[in-house]
Amino acid sequence: MEMNNSELPDDIEISESHDYQSDSKMNEDNIFTELPDALIITNIHEQVFSDPSSKATFEAVFMDFDETVTFQYLKNFRRARVNFSLPENAVRAKIHLHETEVCNKIIKCYIAQPKFQSQEGETHLQPPPPEKQFLISPPASPPVGWEPVREGEPVINYDLLSALAKLAPGKVILSNLGEVHELHPSSDKHPAIVVHLCEDNPAQSDGPRTQPVRTRCPERSS
Repeated sequence: MEMNNSELPDDIEISESHDYQSDSKMNEDNIFTELPDALIITNIHEQVFSDPSSKATFEAVFMDFDETVTFQYLKNFRRARVNFSLPENAVRAKIHLHETEVCNKIIKCYIAQPKFQSQEGETHLQPPPPEKQFLISPPASPPVGWEPVREGEPVINYDLLSALAKLAPGKVILSNLGEVHELHPSSDKHPAIVVHLCEDNPAQSDGPRTQPVRTRCPERSS
């Protein structure tokens, strides 16, 4: 069944032409917005980093594509980062200058790493929640609805630390048995705690050591 344009209602219009040029322009803009606006230049001549005239010649090559271009030089790597105002300028410079001779060196141009931004606009990772688990670890495969048990911070026993600090060598008492260190004085309810130092016996330390007497193995009858 055929229907002429005269048979259509007045509020319906047929568009016989389509602006394909605007669609292609929109797609091109979307492609460029996803690209970075910087290039990484490698294999740069050493004179570019030390000679001002060579440096000016190097920069003039990229200024032909963007007058507001900026440079970040990495002398130890013989590289440079070239920042353009628009991504399309960076792409155009990459196409024309890749593997071309600049200052007596064949340079190579690479697109810098693109910048990925989250939907919220945050470009950095968020720190973990300020809760520290000291001894509790999550299971290998947590079940549905598992939540870590909130654990308190380690308890510091200051009484124990104070008692350990008092165990240093205390009062020295000289007796016929030698030096005696009193670690804890005596009281009405507790005796004193003393440590007697054992001295080496000079008779055992000096002189040759005696060897045990070897006995002959009894003969065996064949």
